[in-house]
Order: sequence, then C-alpha cells, then structure tokens
Amino acid sequence: MWGFPLFPEQASTVAGQIDLLYFALVGLSLIFAGILPFVVLYLIVRYHRSMKADRSNPINSSLKLELTWSIIPFILSMGVFFWSTFLFFQINADPDDPLEIYVIGKQWMWHLQHPNGKRENNELHVPVGQPIKLIMTSQDVIHSFYIPAFRLKKDVVPGRYTTMWFEPTKTGEYHLFCAEYCGTEHSAMIGRVVVLPLPDYQRWLTTEEPAILPDGSTISTGVSSDSGGSMAEIGAQVFQQQGCVSCHRTDSAARAPVLNNIFGKPTSLASGETLTVDEEYLRESILRPQAKITVGYGPIMPTFEGQLTEDQVLQLIAYIKSLSDVDANEENQ
Repeated sequence: MWGFPLFPEQASTVAGQIDLLYFALVGLSLIFAGILPFVVLYLIVRYHRSMKADRSNPINSSLKLELTWSIIPFILSMGVFFWSTFLFFQINADPDDPLEIYVIGKQWMWHLQHPNGKRENNELHVPVGQPIKLIMTSQDVIHSFYIPAFRLKKDVVPGRYTTMWFEPTKTGEYHLFCAEYCGTEHSAMIGRVVVLPLPDYQRWLTTEEPAILPDGSTISTGVSSDSGGSMAEIGAQVFQQQGCVSCHRTDSAARAPVLNNIFGKPTSLASGETLTVDEEYLRESILRPQAKITVGYGPIMPTFEGQLTEDQVLQLIAYIKSLSDVDANEENQ
C-alpha cells in the first residue's frame, strides 16, 4: 500500500469538490490572517508619531471605507456558507439505488457485511462507479469511519445507526482509519478499501479466491466463509428462532404489526406521532419495543436488548427491508 501523502489521491465523486472548498478556506485565511497583519504593521510604522507625514485635514470617518471592509468580508463569508451548505446536503442526501453494506465498529477492528452475507474484517471491497451506502453502528465506544482518499468521515456511535455514502471513481487500494480515539489500541484500528471493477467485485462476492487488481497483483479477501446465506436469509432464520413469527403474522391472528411493505413508509404511534420506518426505528423497536408503540397494538413485545448481537439486529433489519422489496417488486409487475 502506498504511503500517506499530504494530500491523498482523489478517488470519489465528492473528493474534488471538498478539496476545492478546503483550498478556498485556506486562501481566505491567508489573506485575512497572513496579509492584513502586515498591512496594519506597515500603517503603524508609516504613520507613527515620530515619522514625518502630512497630518493636515485628518479624516474622522469614511463611509465608503467602512462599507468596503464590512460588505466584502460579508459577501465572502456568505459565499463560503452557501457553498459548504450545498456540499453538505449533497454528501448527506442518499443516492438512488445504492449498494448497502453494514458496518460494526468494535475495539479495535471494523467488521463489515455485504448483502449476500459475505463478511470482512478491516477490509471493504466495493465496485467502482457504484454508489455505496454504509449503515454503521458500534458495539462499544464511539469510533469514526474515515477514508482520506474519498474525503469522507463519519462517527460510528453505540446504540444508534449512522449512514455514509460515496461513489468510488478509481480502482485500487485506499487507507481506512478510525479517526476517533477509542482506547489503547486505537492506532491499530486501520484497514483498507479495495475498489474493483464491477465484474471482479461480483466474482469476489461469490468466491473465496484472492481478488485480482488491475495491475495484475492479488490480494487476500480476509472474509469469513460461514455466512450461511444472505443477510436477509439469516435474518429470516433469526426471526423464526426468536419466535417473532408468532405475533408478526399476516392473518387475522396477528398480535403485532404486519412487517410486509413497512420500510420507508410512515407509521402512526399510540402517542399520536407519525414517523417514517427506517433502520433506526426498527433497531429501537427490536431492542426497546416499549419506546414507540404502533397505534392499535398493545405493549406486549418483550425486549431483545442484551439477547441479540449487533450482527443479528442488522440481519433482522435486512430481512424486514427485504419484505418491503418483495412487495414493491410485486406492485411494479
């Protein structure tokens, strides 16, 4: 892996825009913090009381000058504000039809799982030119998922999900760091992102053989081979094993909400609130079901906090999302 330069290679669709904003801020900082002090120093020396200067007809105030030094910084600051705001919303708006990959941070490693069930530790394989959405959580302390070449970083927080998306533009290997101090072995919590052409990525998903990079070199996959199926399929097994199917039925005997086609849709709560069913809501409903009760149902669901691993919770969520995908596909046919 190449060394870490001062400015890493730009390898995502937003890297160039973030660099441009950064250099604009550096340039403005140099102007105001680097040039203006010397101008002030020059004026102090030039017009010092001991220096010969024309002091007749002194100017008490200048409206033009005051407007100039007020309006120009205002325009520059507002320009940077709207520029950075636009870029912020662009980075945080989910792309259409992304490839979703689940990430769990733990002391001191990254554990990642692809939709088909393939798992990785401290490595992330993705296809080039494909929007990637990471759904991330931590099982212990706060971590921060940081890929310098993509110019993206996001905190990974215990007890909730955070998301981050990117679209790689170049194949190759890129550094992966934890950018939040997370304990004694924080400095060892490093890895790599491997960007492959789409055919190579699809082959990597279905084989244990090392991936082949464009330069002909090979890399080990670092994956576990005992996935037992896709995340949704494993989630369906957990759903059956935990007895969820006895209440979340699709017939008249159901004692809990029907889970088909609920993801991404609004739902009404007994408290009178209406919210959208997303990963965060599903996680809370699994681990702390009494927090938000769906209207029309009683508080009968037991808590699964401490009984399910982070992997199992993510698998259950993937299964519930797959039920919505199936229904959506049937509606489109």
